Amino acid sequence: MEPLIGMGVLALIGVAATIAGASEDLESDVGSQSNPNSQVQLAPQMMFPHRIYNKAVSGEPPSNALMCSVGAAVATVLISEFTLSPLFALVIGSLVAACVHGTFAVTSTMGRAASQRRFKQPVYLDMIRSHTPVIMGYSFITTFCVLIVSYLMTVVLGHPFPLTMLAFIWGITVGAIGSSTGDVHYGAEREFQQFEFGSGLNASNSGNIVRYGESGVRNGYDNSWFCAKFGGPVTGIAFGMTVFLGSWVTTIFDPAVSIARGWLSVVAGVVIVLILIIWNWKIEVKARNAFGPYKEDKPEEASA
Repeated sequence: MEPLIGMGVLALIGVAATIAGASEDLESDVGSQSNPNSQVQLAPQMMFPHRIYNKAVSGEPPSNALMCSVGAAVATVLISEFTLSPLFALVIGSLVAACVHGTFAVTSTMGRAASQRRFKQPVYLDMIRSHTPVIMGYSFITTFCVLIVSYLMTVVLGHPFPLTMLAFIWGITVGAIGSSTGDVHYGAEREFQQFEFGSGLNASNSGNIVRYGESGVRNGYDNSWFCAKFGGPVTGIAFGMTVFLGSWVTTIFDPAVSIARGWLSVVAGVVIVLILIIWNWKIEVKARNAFGPYKEDKPEEASA
């Protein structure tokens, strides 16, 4: 393959992966899945009923892996057996995956609310009707972008893994990045805004999430609006960089040309990882030096 064509395909893959990461994080924020979900689940037990969608039956990695695998399997059948256009096949596969994901979302949030009946947590049908289409829309975008990445890697870049396997792997990856990157923003900064930032979460405050939004009772829409400012884009950039840089080294230093170029791709990958580690360490040290650790107010300052 010509290097310029390969770089153009990589650019498209990076854009699709960035969109997939952002939509995945926002989908989990609307439905309250993964890391912060434990506090949403705990809130009614601590006598804090809420109107937040609560759909996590598993973490984001297995959930997204299932979603993307279903879409890839449907697309593969449509392409191979019915000779459908790849674009339409990927769209139909993503639509089927979104419907499956929406079904799991409804059954899980209703099941969780029903299991908390003793704690007076209502089942808000209007919230389920309004939030589920949004969740399905985000899941469609995520699945479609992951399928685009997987299809281009399989057909154009010549990846040895089949479409379904690549979609499964990238589904786990985007879910893991959403849990480790975007959900930190949602859980630490959004759910406990009534406590001073940096003070940590005491055991006595577990489940005491913010239940009132900027206008009325807080719901998943409010969480998505908040996380779209930072958590979603950061997740998208993280997943986009992972996909782009992971494929960039093997495109520039094509192992198929010679064994030496294959080893150059390994060395380039190690160098990139080391640069990112050092860069992250520098940023963390600079932030700690600039803001310092959280300190309690002194008695005289509190009285003043």
